[in-house]
Amino acid sequence: MASRVTTWLSWPLRLPALLAHLRLAVRLLREPRVSALAKTVPFLATLYLISPLDLVPDVVPVLGQLDDLGILLLAFQGFLRLCPARAVTFHREAIAQGRSYSPMAPTGDVIDAEWRRED
Repeated sequence: MASRVTTWLSWPLRLPALLAHLRLAVRLLREPRVSALAKTVPFLATLYLISPLDLVPDVVPVLGQLDDLGILLLAFQGFLRLCPARAVTFHREAIAQGRSYSPMAPTGDVIDAEWRRED
C-alpha cells in the first residue's frame, strides 16, 4: 500500500472539511436531543484555550499552538462520541444537503411506566 505524503501546502484543501466539522458541532450544540453533559465538552475546550495555563506554554514556538490544536481535536471527537448517533447522522446529512438548521423531529420514543405511591 502506498503511503500518502502530506505537506503544509495541503492545508487549504482541508479547510472545507474543517468548516463542515465546525458547522456540525454548532448544530449539535443547538440540538435538544444532545445532553447537557456532552455540550460541556466544547466549552471546557474553549476554556482551556483561553486559560493562561497550558500543557505546553504558548511561548514555545509551534508546540505551544499544536497542543491547543490537539486539545480542540480531542474535544471535538469526544463531543461527537457523546452525542446520539442519530443526531450526528441527521445533522451531517442536513449539512450535505444544504438544509438550514432545524432540530430533529420527535421519534416517538416513549417510556411507558406506572407510578404508585404507597403510604
